[in-house]
Amino acid sequence: MSRVVVIGATGHIGTYLVPRLVRGGHEVIALSRGQRDPYHLVPEWSRVTRVAVDRDAEDAAGTFGGRVAGLRPDVVADLVCFTAASARQLVEALRPSRPLLLHCGTIWVHGPALRVPVTEDEPRTPYGEYGTGKAEIEALLHRETLAGGVPSVVLHPGHISGPGWPVITPAGNLDPDVWTSLATGKPLALPDHGLGVLHHVHADDVAQAFERALSRPAAIGASFHVVAEQAMTLRGLAAGVAQWFGHEPALDFVDWPEFERRADPAHAEATREHTFRSITASIARAREVLGYAPRYSTLEALHEALAWLVAHGQVDVGGQPFPAEGGV
Repeated sequence: MSRVVVIGATGHIGTYLVPRLVRGGHEVIALSRGQRDPYHLVPEWSRVTRVAVDRDAEDAAGTFGGRVAGLRPDVVADLVCFTAASARQLVEALRPSRPLLLHCGTIWVHGPALRVPVTEDEPRTPYGEYGTGKAEIEALLHRETLAGGVPSVVLHPGHISGPGWPVITPAGNLDPDVWTSLATGKPLALPDHGLGVLHHVHADDVAQAFERALSRPAAIGASFHVVAEQAMTLRGLAAGVAQWFGHEPALDFVDWPEFERRADPAHAEATREHTFRSITASIARAREVLGYAPRYSTLEALHEALAWLVAHGQVDVGGQPFPAEGGV
């Protein structure tokens, strides 16, 4: 089996990926800042070598790539690379040994789509620092692979969801009051008739795709969307969540000026960022090449996330009973 270095090992994806790799018989070296444990500590973590490293500081010093290469990996899963300069430093350090590099991108390498579902072959139209940076990294890694350097696979998750952290709500932002409104039947304002689209994915499904990419030579040099089976509109998500609490949502469809008047500015901007893209991503290539099969629908992923938020006092559902399962 392989010696795998996971960068960002205690985050959303790494929390699920590291135990999967251990169960698969791989030797795992988990790199993180060491400031917290994974979201879920399971017995597999006792068989992992954990290394504390500040990537930003070591990137600035020019030492991070060499540190990773010095661990002699067969595979590197890079879950927290956000700039082309950071990716370039890592690639240059790995080039002499040429381990497989699995990179975590984002569906935000796409801007507003002309055709849906969006495939990985669509021209890249990102905007904003995050999506633009990820698109630059993707292009760099594919050029490197084509040139015979470090072989890479790029995986593009949607809005990553799961227990342990706030997730994108049916209003396309992180406002916890959205959940409260849907649970208690209070009016919820949505822009554009609630027809903006979100494409969530459970963190364990992203981990599944990374694990599969590790052993699929045909994946090298390609990019893959990693999302739930179906994207959903804001109004569809709102209806699904409200039904968990036994009622229909009280939706108030408003224009953008009114939505921005009612919402906190940061939440309104997050909604705008998500709904102006409204990405519906195809997983046909991931199914065919990786054998990717998402376990969670969008609503199932959100249900698990909301259950954790409620249990840990981060969301108020007004004392409403919360079902043990939810979804389609």
